[in-house]
Amino acid sequence: MTGDPASAKRGRRFWIGVVSRAHVLIGVRDGFAQVNHGKKAPLLRTRTGDGIVYYSPKTDYPDGEPLQAFTAIGRVRTGDVYQADMGGGFEPFRVDVDWLQCHEAPIRPLIAQLSFIRDAAHWGAAFRFGHLEVPEADFRLIAEAMGADLAALASA
Repeated sequence: MTGDPASAKRGRRFWIGVVSRAHVLIGVRDGFAQVNHGKKAPLLRTRTGDGIVYYSPKTDYPDGEPLQAFTAIGRVRTGDVYQADMGGGFEPFRVDVDWLQCHEAPIRPLIAQLSFIRDAAHWGAAFRFGHLEVPEADFRLIAEAMGADLAALASA
């Protein structure tokens, strides 16, 4: 796996972004990740080679149908954060991602196994900030549930 010296030194990290499925599909199509309505700070924590998975509470934002599934998984390509002009004064920050082939995976069957979920009765609280770091074991569990090729994730 290639990467910058800083990534190699600090080790690979794993992230979950909370984004509607409709917005996830745009990012997958165009090869980028964007979180927290385009905020820069969360993306500055990512580095080349980090794993990222999207959790989608809804099909669309703000009025989509409930979904509660992991919807995309990939690897941060360079870690370079940049701004994109989407028109109307909206200029969100993004990072390029190599997305993997996968299928959506509902979260409910995984809740009891995910260590970052501290309270199964209030599992949604884990996602309240829109972007979170998770242990590699949790990331791997999600990747397996999504049918993602973990070897491809490591070498993407």
